Amino acid sequence: MSHGHVKTLPPSLRAWAERVVGPLSAVQDASHPRETSRVWEVTGSRGRRFFIKQSASAALYERETFGYQSAVPALGFGRAPRLVETDARQLALLLTAVPGTPVSRLALPGPEHRSAHRQFGSLLRRMHGTDKMPGAGRREARAALERLADDAEHHLARAGDLMSEGRRALVRRSADHVRKLTDLLAPAHIHGDAQECNALWTGPAVPAQRAPVRHAPQPAPGQLAVIDFERSRYAPAVQDFVRLACGPWQDRDDLRAAFFHGYGRPLTDAERQALPCLAALDAASCLAYGPDHGKHDVTARGLRTLARLESGAWGTFV
Repeated sequence: MSHGHVKTLPPSLRAWAERVVGPLSAVQDASHPRETSRVWEVTGSRGRRFFIKQSASAALYERETFGYQSAVPALGFGRAPRLVETDARQLALLLTAVPGTPVSRLALPGPEHRSAHRQFGSLLRRMHGTDKMPGAGRREARAALERLADDAEHHLARAGDLMSEGRRALVRRSADHVRKLTDLLAPAHIHGDAQECNALWTGPAVPAQRAPVRHAPQPAPGQLAVIDFERSRYAPAVQDFVRLACGPWQDRDDLRAAFFHGYGRPLTDAERQALPCLAALDAASCLAYGPDHGKHDVTARGLRTLARLESGAWGTFV
C-alpha cells in the first residue's frame, strides 16, 4: 500500500486490463512508498483479484516479464503470481493475486518462522535450477558478478563520509576476492531481491518467540509464496542469499538452517567465501543509495553489515 499521495490507475492501463479480464469493480493503489513504484490491486466483476504493475524502466519490465515466463512456472501453483498479460508499450504487467502477508510484517512464532524460511529455500532452489541453463545465461551470470565488483568504486564515491578508510579498504578487498571466485560460483536464474518483504505467508501469526530453538526443523502450518520478480536475472545463486544474511538471519541461526534445509544443499566453499564479500558490496550500495533517497532502513542495513564485518564476524553470514 502506498503512503502519502495515492497513485491513480491511468485510464489507458484500466482500458487495457478490462480488455483482458473484463470490467473492474474496484481499484486500490498498492504501490510501495517510493515515487517510481506503480502497482494497483484490482478486482474483476466476478470477484477475482489481480495486480497491475507498471515498471519503472524498460530494463525492469523485460527482467520481470522474462522471470515470470521462464523461471516462475517452476515454483508451482499458488507459490507465485501468474503472468496474465503484458503491454510493452506501457511497460505493464497484469498478474494474478496470491494470498498472504509479507513475512516482514508478521510476528511469527518459532515453528512458523522456520517453516517460512524452509519453504523460501525450497522455492529459490526450484527457481535456481541450472540443468537447462543456456550458455548465454551462464555467461550473463559471470558478467553480472564482475559488474557488481566493478560498481564498488562508484558506490564508495557516493557514500562519502559514511565510509571510513578502513571500511573502504574492506569493500575493495571484497570486490577483488569476488572477482577471483567468479568461475567457482554456481550460476542460476535468481530472484534478485530475496527478502522477507517479498515472501507472502498464509498461516497463523502470533507474538514471536525470538529465542532460537536447537532442534531439527518441524513442519508447521502455513504456505509461502514469492512475489516481485523485477530484479530476476542470471547471476550466481549465492547473490540471492545476501539480503537474508544481512537481515533476518542475524542472530537467528535457526532461520538460516531452516532455509538451507529447504534449499537442499549447503553452501559450497566458494559460496562461503563469496557471501561475506557480497555482503560488503551490498553495504556499500546501501550507503550510496539510502541517504539520497531517504531510505533510513537501507542505510541502517549497510552500516550494520559493515559493523559486523569490521568486527571480524564473517562467519555469522554463513
